Amino acid sequence: MILLIPTLMVGIWEILRHQLLMPYLSMNMGNYLTPILVFVFTIVLLVPLFSIMERNQQELERERAAKHAMEAREGLARSLHDGIAQSLFLLSVKIDRLEQNRRNGEVSEESVHQIQKTVHEVNHYVRQAIADLKVPFSDPQTLSLEQSVQAQLAGIANEVMIEVSLDWSLPDDIFTPLEKVELLSCIREAIINVRKHTRAAKVSIFGNGDKKQWRVAVVDNGGGFVQDPYSVSGSYGLQIMQDRTEQMGWKLQLESGSAGTLVEITKGGSS
Repeated sequence: MILLIPTLMVGIWEILRHQLLMPYLSMNMGNYLTPILVFVFTIVLLVPLFSIMERNQQELERERAAKHAMEAREGLARSLHDGIAQSLFLLSVKIDRLEQNRRNGEVSEESVHQIQKTVHEVNHYVRQAIADLKVPFSDPQTLSLEQSVQAQLAGIANEVMIEVSLDWSLPDDIFTPLEKVELLSCIREAIINVRKHTRAAKVSIFGNGDKKQWRVAVVDNGGGFVQDPYSVSGSYGLQIMQDRTEQMGWKLQLESGSAGTLVEITKGGSS
């Protein structure tokens, strides 16, 4: 419109001037009026068009701000879930175990120390979430992914009393630092869910493949889910895990039955 309408206006003006207005306007006067008319007509055209563009730009900025705010809220939800919610669940497990030991007269200082340690960890998570919303994972630059997974397994297995095994052959250099953090978060969530939902006694972690196509699986021998785990009220772990895998371009698959539960994360194809 900006390019064509002034051009058409000048063409129409010149036709009218030469065919109808020549008896009334001299050639010089017509030459003076032409740029004035082009300027006035262009201003009349551009002002509303630029107003529309400005409104569209403002709406786009508001949408971007709303998107950034939503992403910040999702990041906070992940941080709270990965750090505080999971630690509180482990704390509840330890308290239940301590109560059972108390009834059996077997309360030990080590049990109390473990609970105190978990409370301090929750406090650390809270302070860190307030400070910068970062989840304290093992630094992927200093530890290999396999070592990080082993550290996660060792800590969680000791806290929730689950037998764990690791069969890992994935090369460490096929993952970026961000991918390592996200994959560790998913593995941790899967193990926590084993203790929280399936009550299994054993869980196995498998990792194999290459840069183009790989598979990570968490398998347990529990009783499986009695209902759709994504529909459980107040449970956000699996949904967060699904969001993570989608954002990273991975595929999440969940299979559950009487023989146990399989949580599988794949890239570049399905198993």
